[in-house]
Amino acid sequence: GLYFESQQRSADFRFYIENHTRNPDDLSRKQVRIYQLYSRTTGKHVQILGKKVNANGDDGGKYALLIVETETFGSHVRIKGKESEHYICMNEKGKIVGMPDGRKQECVFIEEFLENNYTALVSAKYKGWYLGFNRKGRPKKGSRTTQRQQEVHFMKRQPKGKVNPVQEFRFTTVTKRTRRARRLKSNAKRN
Repeated sequence: GLYFESQQRSADFRFYIENHTRNPDDLSRKQVRIYQLYSRTTGKHVQILGKKVNANGDDGGKYALLIVETETFGSHVRIKGKESEHYICMNEKGKIVGMPDGRKQECVFIEEFLENNYTALVSAKYKGWYLGFNRKGRPKKGSRTTQRQQEVHFMKRQPKGKVNPVQEFRFTTVTKRTRRARRLKSNAKRN
């Protein structure tokens, strides 16, 4: 009985170590970059609004700023919206959703570099299912995607330079648009 117990204990310990070193919060093992993902089909940027993810974001728009966490063992990434703090995830139906907790395998994508300077992101959990958006900027079901489709092609882009303060001031006069944006934001908070 004693032998089995010590075996069991070391197995438990190994499991503990595996679980804790796999923890995405372990900063030493992860690189964090901020960039935008330009969609080849919409000519706009991937944005994470909360649960909703689309590819209609403006260059420099706050929902289009993505925090991309790369595991050190290469091209496995988790993509989080800087503003909404939701991760892009793909559920078992192939649906793209924003989730507050990015630790699930559903929220890990593998970067594939294509020769035309584009990048594709394939689900780490559901092999062959890609992150993709149609021409209206709506997410495509993973099961309907292939690497060759333009819908799954993205380009990494640095956020464009900040506008100068004078211009910024001019834009903040309340227009219908900023009111709508505020309303959307408070709705997003409520959801």
